[in-house]
Amino acid sequence: MKRFIYLAFLFPLLACTACLKEPVDDGPGPGAGKARYVFNWSQIADSSLKGLLNNYWNQDKYFNQNNNGNTTFNYWPNAHALDVLVDAYIRTGDAAIKTRMDDLLAGMKVKNGNTYINYFYDDMEWMTLACLRAFEATGDTKYKDVAVLLWNDIKGGWDAVWGGGIHWNKDFSKNYKNTPANAPAVIIAARMYAITQQPDDIAWAKKIYDWEKAVLVDPVSGLVWDGINQDGSGNVVKNWNFTYNQGVFIGAGVELYKLTGQATYLNDALKTANNALGGTFTKSNILNSEGNGDGGLFKGILVRYLMLLITDGSISSTDAAKFASFLQLNAETLWQKGTSKPQMIFNKDWTVPATNSDLTEQLSGEMLMDAAYRLNQMGLLK
Repeated sequence: MKRFIYLAFLFPLLACTACLKEPVDDGPGPGAGKARYVFNWSQIADSSLKGLLNNYWNQDKYFNQNNNGNTTFNYWPNAHALDVLVDAYIRTGDAAIKTRMDDLLAGMKVKNGNTYINYFYDDMEWMTLACLRAFEATGDTKYKDVAVLLWNDIKGGWDAVWGGGIHWNKDFSKNYKNTPANAPAVIIAARMYAITQQPDDIAWAKKIYDWEKAVLVDPVSGLVWDGINQDGSGNVVKNWNFTYNQGVFIGAGVELYKLTGQATYLNDALKTANNALGGTFTKSNILNSEGNGDGGLFKGILVRYLMLLITDGSISSTDAAKFASFLQLNAETLWQKGTSKPQMIFNKDWTVPATNSDLTEQLSGEMLMDAAYRLNQMGLLK
């Protein structure tokens, strides 16, 4: 089967870098005599999507584990792939992308044993978030139906062990509760309320947030820890510091601020965001590699929710400019240094190219390029 013929005309590959350069700078200063690279973020976002579709899509309607022949299906990266397709649909409004979204939704159910219900609560939460966004973008109720199904199952992961919180998976005997199973649930509950207008959803958002903040967030720095009781000791795991934990707590704060108008939620999000830009997660203001596999997706999740803070957080223009500048530097670095062209493959290290890449790494790059496109549309790029 030939893939993507009907999409080929939509996403023209950037055939040469010369078309992205302005004439030589003849003015004074350090740039004199050098061509200035001009980033066409619309073209870059479209070409990046073409790289995802051409290199990772499986004819059985899901995305492969990598671009090097591993056709393994992994639930949670495919949930984020749906989120990325939603980004593209919002950006272009193209019906062919909606068709690909529908295909992926159907394919994921088949590959997951003819159900969307999963053993891991965090995996289901990523899928719920993607379906809620897909419903908002398209109005197609099948996405809402999946989100409601999953949300009802996710709530069953809460119990009173360690004072509350949602378990990581359905083996409650291990009693591991972590940020990826709780902060995204806050975002889900808040967004579900916007659809259902059920007060119970607000109550869920607040109680999960309160537990997450009390147990898994450093009150001084805003650093978000991974979880509690990983080793059976009942202690918080403080030596696993991942960008995606920062991202989802930022998103949880923004969504609750939008619902309640209470500044404490926004202040929490800002504290965590400012800490995330620091040395724990960056080098020279570029987000560190967190490896391949699951780790390849972590940075993209932080990018997504930094964007939510900028767009929905009612933050000051100074803060918005700071976060936008950070994302711009990372996007420009990834595009110029960490992207293998013309295949459009993104590396886990955004400063060097790679021939082969996991789907997770590719998705993080996709999220970053779409963020740059949106920031440029908002006039926030320099």
